[in-house]
Amino acid sequence: MLPQDIVAQLARELYEARKSRTALRQFSARFPQMTVDDGYAIQRAWVALELADGRRIRGRKIGLTSRAMQQASQISEPDFAPLMDDMFFEQGSDIEASRFIAPRIEVELAFVLGRPLKGPGTTLFDVLSATEYVTPAIEIIDARIEQFDRDTRVMRKVTDTISDFAANAGIVLGGRPVRPDAVDLRWVGALLHKNGVIEETGLAAGVLNHPATGVAWLANKIAPYDEQLNAGDVVLAGSFTRPTTARAGDSIHADYGPLGSVAFRLV
Repeated sequence: MLPQDIVAQLARELYEARKSRTALRQFSARFPQMTVDDGYAIQRAWVALELADGRRIRGRKIGLTSRAMQQASQISEPDFAPLMDDMFFEQGSDIEASRFIAPRIEVELAFVLGRPLKGPGTTLFDVLSATEYVTPAIEIIDARIEQFDRDTRVMRKVTDTISDFAANAGIVLGGRPVRPDAVDLRWVGALLHKNGVIEETGLAAGVLNHPATGVAWLANKIAPYDEQLNAGDVVLAGSFTRPTTARAGDSIHADYGPLGSVAFRLV
């Protein structure tokens, strides 16, 4: 484990990088001994800095839920991070691209909880029972830690991504909210358009065979820290498309068919 003073230092660097929109060199290159637990320790220390600023946590995100992304990151399970209140943007709005360093777009389902979920032992069926509604979402991911090193082009490690709020930077909710038993969530599909061109398509079953599986995994994963998912929390269950790059001037539209759509523009 990294010493506490190093954890605090790295958390402060990420806190400042988010404010200045300046990417950091990979922590894993600076500290090759860094572990997944170190990544979460840095993440929690960064959250404490945000909370001290008056921010609040509105939910959680789950990342690296697809088999392909886990293989690319050389891990066997997803990762997670908090959703801070200033990461939420209105459906149909103009979002300033200058808020981000290297934004990319992912398509997901968001679970909004009506009751708390606390592990261990939380199941997919517990998640469906506790969920008030499920709604289409777009996640804007970003890299406060460089995805590829500026000199060597080496890809960052999962420990970097975990430290970096699991790459989360923005959430846009929209479409038609549905009760979790109103549709077969595995077969929810989406078409991701950028500037009128379909960039990606996918089915929610690509998220651990059922998007609620990740929410159950998360409730159980955070239980040893005496944490739980709370009523009202928004939980992004994981992307079922590959990330699509975006920049100022791009119009983004995710078509979820019967569940409606989510759209915004980067300006």
